[in-house]
Parts: sequence; C-alpha cells; structure tokens
Amino acid sequence: MRKRIFSTVLLWLIIFATIFFFKTWGGVALLVLVAVLTQREFYQMVGRMGHAPFVRLGMLFGGAIAISPILVTHHPLLTSGNLLAIAATAFAIRIVGERHPENRVESLGWTLFGLVYVPFMLQFLVRIILMEGPHAHTGLALGVWLIAVSKFCDVGALLSGMAFGKRKMAPVISPKKTWEGAIGGLLTSAALGAALVYFFSEYFPATLSPLLAALIALPIAALGIVSDLVESVIKRRANTKDSGATIPGIGGMFDLSDSLILTSPAGFLIFSLL
Repeated sequence: MRKRIFSTVLLWLIIFATIFFFKTWGGVALLVLVAVLTQREFYQMVGRMGHAPFVRLGMLFGGAIAISPILVTHHPLLTSGNLLAIAATAFAIRIVGERHPENRVESLGWTLFGLVYVPFMLQFLVRIILMEGPHAHTGLALGVWLIAVSKFCDVGALLSGMAFGKRKMAPVISPKKTWEGAIGGLLTSAALGAALVYFFSEYFPATLSPLLAALIALPIAALGIVSDLVESVIKRRANTKDSGATIPGIGGMFDLSDSLILTSPAGFLIFSLL
C-alpha cells in the first residue's frame, strides 16, 4: 500500500510539473508516451498467450495515431481513421510473407486490436486537451478532470472495498473487486469531479456546473471500472498478474492507463456537447 501511495503521489507530481512547464504540448507528449508504452505491454501480454503481433510496426503506427489530432491540423488526410486503415493494410501485406500459416490470422487480429484498443482510444484524450474554451488552458483542465475522475475511482473503490466490501462484483475476472467498493469509487469520483469544477471554475466551460460535473463523473467512473475489468480479462488470458513492473505498487503502464481507455472517448463526446 505504501508503494502504491508513493507512486500515485509521484505520478501526479510528474503530471502537474509537465503541465506547468510545458503546458498543452507537455500534456500531449506525456499522453503519447503513455499510449505507446501501454501498447507495448499489451503486445508483450499477447506474446505470452503464444501469438506473434507486429510489435515495432504496431507501436510506430500507435504513436502516429495517438498524436493524429495534431497531425491532422497540418494535413487533413492524417486522421486517426486513415492512419488505422494504412496500418491494417501494412499488417495484411506482412502476414502474407511472414509468420507461420497457423498463426497469421491471430498475428493480424491481435496487432490490429492492440492498435485500436490502446492508441486509437487514448487519442481522444489528446483531443480533449486540445479543446478550446473560456480559458487558454480549458482543454488541459478537462483532461486533468477526466484523468482524476477515472483514476480516483480506483482509490475510492479500494478503500471502500477494504472497509465495507462483501459482495463480489466479478469473482472470476477480478476476485478483489466488490459492489460496495464500486459504489464507493463512484461516489469518490462524483465528489472529486464536483470539487475540481467548484474550486477551479475559471478553467472550465461555463455550462459545466459542480452538480453537472458530479453527474457526468458517475458514468465516466463506471466506464473506468469496466475498462479495468477488461484489462483483468486480458491479463488472465496471458496468465500474468501485472502488465509490467515499471511502477512500484501499481504494476506496468497498462495497469496505470487501463481505466482511461474507455473513459477517453466517452469524455470527449460529453465535453463536445457542453
């Protein structure tokens, strides 16, 4: 627990320091790095399943897709969808002459899934950071809000589960998760979401009130829980406890970013409607 607390505090200090010194570009660079490292760990777990994804080429396209919201401002054809189509074509060409006949389909499928599930989904968080608003750093504020609401749901769920947890949520997938913990996580996210908007209202859109922020935080946090369960499914299939050992007390980069994968596109859609 001490290692987890230390790592959590250190990671938030890194986030705030990066944003303070490098503003939007720092936030984007940090997210692209997280996306590519997460994708790498995903492919490593796929390798433990006995498959052979195209790791380096996949990560190359992953980095391009993660930063595509910026690339498209320089050339309209460099959208995430177009880059994904080009990647699919490149992978399809490679499996014709590479890999063994019995695992060519799996190589193509897992490489593409890793590209879609990680960098394609996380590029929506980059798009959030680039959003314009009443303040010069409204996009950054919305990005930090989404990350905080998504990640502190884990903290609230952990503490609530330890104190009140009795009913298992998904005993086969993640035995430690309980319904009581999930409710505590949702309430923690709602309270934090409202508090951030209340104390830093000048950074957020005028239409986003603390009450609305709390209401929005509930489905965002719920998706974060689902996203975490999906990673648990993948880890169980790969017969591994953690996606890596990069972060003491937490695990790998995938263990850090898992809850952001489903919340990023949902957050972008919601914020676009504000």
